[in-house]
Amino acid sequence: MFVDSHCHLSFPELQSQLPQIRQAMADAKVDRALCICTTLEEFEDVHALAMGYDNFWASAGVHPDTENLAEPSVETLLELAARPRVVGIGETGLDYYDMEGRKGGRTVADMEWQRERFRVHIRAAQACRKPLIIHTRSASGDTVAILKEEGEDGSAGSAGGVFHCFTETMDVARAALDLGFHISFSGILTFKSAADLREVAKFVPMDRMLIETDSPYLAPVPYRGKVNNPAYVPYVARQVAELRGLSVEAVGEATSRNFEALFRGVQA
Repeated sequence: MFVDSHCHLSFPELQSQLPQIRQAMADAKVDRALCICTTLEEFEDVHALAMGYDNFWASAGVHPDTENLAEPSVETLLELAARPRVVGIGETGLDYYDMEGRKGGRTVADMEWQRERFRVHIRAAQACRKPLIIHTRSASGDTVAILKEEGEDGSAGSAGGVFHCFTETMDVARAALDLGFHISFSGILTFKSAADLREVAKFVPMDRMLIETDSPYLAPVPYRGKVNNPAYVPYVARQVAELRGLSVEAVGEATSRNFEALFRGVQA
């Protein structure tokens, strides 16, 4: 009934608990999950999950905040995207968060390496006709601008995709939807501080919405602060259901249909 459209099951804290997590998923009626790649070095582990279990799929990409590891090229991403059960490109995008602290006093101009990496992913996605999995943090203006510059406008040549773990404003949501993208909500939607985000979740059309955990991070209430896993994605669906006046089953069914439409070949 439910799909976790974005999780990191290759990360050690989850991979070591995979049998228990899979049982918890089954108990919670979470029947599918998309395992997200964040580095080229990690790809084989992510892909092995998709190849080892018939309800897991994989993506290929390098997270925008990753440095000092292998840099992707269009050719490399296309090679990985051609592997069985790889259904998306990313996660990719831009992350300008805390440039003065965590990034050592950098400016937006200093982040050109991120912008170029993002363009590489967009071009690969367009070439292989697989959707983009977009991460944007403190960088929504440049994220939308680059997508437009690279021809991501919902037309025939566009890859499309999803803005994952959405935490941006209503205006950014409108811009993403106008470009033909889906929007995915995580456990953040259940946080007391997320009132503005809940308004966005009321606004996004149900046929353009996905749900996710982004596990092992961002566990929803009532598990906030604990290690997250795909079995908790129904709590995100329940929050959406309350906001929209729907049953949790209806939200699960709608977001599962959307997952199938966006990531072709992921039918249960």
